[in-house]
Amino acid sequence: MASNEKTLDQWELAREEAKAKLLACQKEHGVESCMKCNKIIGCPIRNEYVQKVYESMNKGQGGGFEF
Repeated sequence: MASNEKTLDQWELAREEAKAKLLACQKEHGVESCMKCNKIIGCPIRNEYVQKVYESMNKGQGGGFEF
């Protein structure tokens, strides 16, 4: 393994899986962003991706989501 590569943990792997689903959906609907899709509100694929990103940030520890 190269020195700049790292092993993904379970949360990062789940995030990458959700990202692949999201990108496939965007391609299927012919959009480059979910913001351009008329199904964005309540979209289960986008909601799952957002959840997996959040979980990968906090490594499953929960807590608040602050900006």
